[in-house]
Parts: sequence; C-alpha cells; structure tokens
Amino acid sequence: MALGEPVMKSHLLLVAMLAASVATPIESLAQERPMQTMTMRAHPLPVEGTLPSLAGATTWINSQPLTREALRGKVVVVDFWTYTCINWQRTEPYVRAWAEKYKDQGLVVIGVHTPEFGFEKNVDNIRPALKRFRIDYPVAVDSDYAIWQAFANHYWPAVYIVDANGKIRHHQFGEGEYERTEAVIQQLLREAGYSGMGNDAVQVDARGSEVVADWDNLRSQENYLGRDKAEGFVSPSKPVLGKTSNYVAPRSLRLNEWALSGDWTLNAGAVALDKANGRVVYRFHARDLHLVMGPPSRGSSIRFRVLLDGRPPGNAHGTDVDEQGYGTATERRLYQLIRQPKPVVDRVFEIEFLDPGVEAYVFTFG
Repeated sequence: MALGEPVMKSHLLLVAMLAASVATPIESLAQERPMQTMTMRAHPLPVEGTLPSLAGATTWINSQPLTREALRGKVVVVDFWTYTCINWQRTEPYVRAWAEKYKDQGLVVIGVHTPEFGFEKNVDNIRPALKRFRIDYPVAVDSDYAIWQAFANHYWPAVYIVDANGKIRHHQFGEGEYERTEAVIQQLLREAGYSGMGNDAVQVDARGSEVVADWDNLRSQENYLGRDKAEGFVSPSKPVLGKTSNYVAPRSLRLNEWALSGDWTLNAGAVALDKANGRVVYRFHARDLHLVMGPPSRGSSIRFRVLLDGRPPGNAHGTDVDEQGYGTATERRLYQLIRQPKPVVDRVFEIEFLDPGVEAYVFTFG
C-alpha cells in the first residue's frame, strides 16, 4: 500500500494470526499464548526512529494537545486504532491495563484514532467508544491521517514504544506479543530511572468483543459487504452499483458464502437496505460473528433479529442480541451477534432487519 493509504482491518486479522509479522493472507492460524510472569532478561533495543510530531491531530480527547517536547523524560506508548476494528478491540484490555498500571511511574499512553470508514471521522461517533472501552488516556483524533503518515504506519492496531529521549525503540503490529511489549515498557522505564513497577505481567479481564479469538476454530476471515472488497457473494442477481435492486438468497450456501435478500443498494464500501425485512445470510465457521453496521443518521435506530440455522441463537447469542436473537442498532459500530459455545461448527447465520435504512460494512469473526 502507498504511504497514508488505509490498510483494511482484514489485513490485521492476518497480522493477528502471525502475532508479530507483516499482514499477508495465510491459511494457518496462530494460537494466543497465555500470559505468564515475566522473567526475561533485558536485551538491547534498536533505535527505530524518532517520535514524529503529533501536531497533525484534528483534535484531542481526554487531554490538551501533547507535543514531543512535553513528552521528553516519559516513556510513551502510541497506539493506532479505529473503533470498529475487532483486532484493536481485542488488544485494548492490555493497552488499558498498561496505562493504568504505569501511569504514575513514567508511562504516557496515547491513542491515535485514525479512521477506516468515513463515519469514524466524526468525533461524536468516537466519544461513545471511549466510554464503551473505558479509555481515559489521551486520544489524538487523526481524521486527516497526518500522524499515520508521519509514522509511515500501515496497520490497525499498531503500537510504537518511545523511550524517554524521544526515540522509537519497539513496535508491535496486530494482536499478540503482549508479554514482550510489556517487558519493553518495563525496560525503558528502568532505563529512564523509574522503578517500583514490579515484573509481573498485567492480568486482564476481557469481556464481550475484547475476548481473544478462538484461533483453533477460526475458518472464516473478515469480509466486506461493499462491492470493492466483497468476497463470496452468491445472490444470483447481478449487483448494480448505487441503485436499488432486488436480491434473492440461494437455498443453500457453502462455507464463507453469503447473500442478500430483499431490496438493497450496493455501494463501493457498504450495502444499504431500502425496504424493511431485508436479510443477509452467511455460512461461517467461527466462535464469534460480528457485523459493523448502523442506522443512516444519528438519533435513529434499526431493529433486527438474528437466527442460526433458522432458529433463535439461544446460548450462542452475542452481547448485542438476546437469546431470541432480537437487537437494536442505534449507532454505527461493531455489533457482536454470535458467540458459539463449543463445539464450534459450520453454521448458517441470518440477520433480518425489521426497519429500512441500515448500512452494513464488514463481517468479522473470532
């Protein structure tokens, strides 16, 4: 990707699978390692560059604007995120725990919110995410990609660790390597003259969408619903960009195929429902299924119902629906619709929207 061009979250799912590698399509999945007490010895850390300017932020939340000069003498964690990204959501319990544990010991955590979708540029859409994920550390709103480009960053999530002299000493792209990242934080705090933080790794209480993916049972990958990135779309009607069309779902689906039913408008980055009772069906294999979606405007809401293999999800329901599968979308964000108990098997997911107007962007799995 060219510098500054947003890399989609699907790439970060793959990065998460590799834990610390560059995002490229793969078939095998890495299992998350359990957190352990850290006994690793300190090793020399390379200098990867200098902390770029943060002046490109369009605004700041939870803080006055921070500068490189004001941060000298502190160890800084810069966390690139966007609030609909499931990969970032699964890393946030650790970032949040580091911010809390080390805030009085010389660490400053800065979240840089760089949007993937246009609606994520709106500060009024970002603020509810801060409350939902209990973020009280400073957040630089990077809606123009200025800080993203200054770091030459390409990934959500991405963590850069800066020492007390303003030098970047470590980075982590995607999920995983939490123990190693915290060990680097501790090492740089010691080098800066701070002490007393202990050597134990943080213990997190991840819930809902923050729970680590079930990598062993994950056979479905992130999939966008808009024309530009959609894969596995099998409704027999030929998609017509930007115009209302009537779609029909086939009687059966193979794994990772999906279809629309009802009157929808297919756009480059999303699908929009034009009449009530439109459906999306998807055959998937994963513990969790999420959908980034929402009403067309603030203050409106969309009622929906989720089914698994034609029945209410029961104890397989996600945090945003009840056991009968009913839920309401009141904002554009990631909704957790399914969390299967084991054994995880192929299932046919169906969501029917009881109201028109919903915009749906991307399915993610875990």
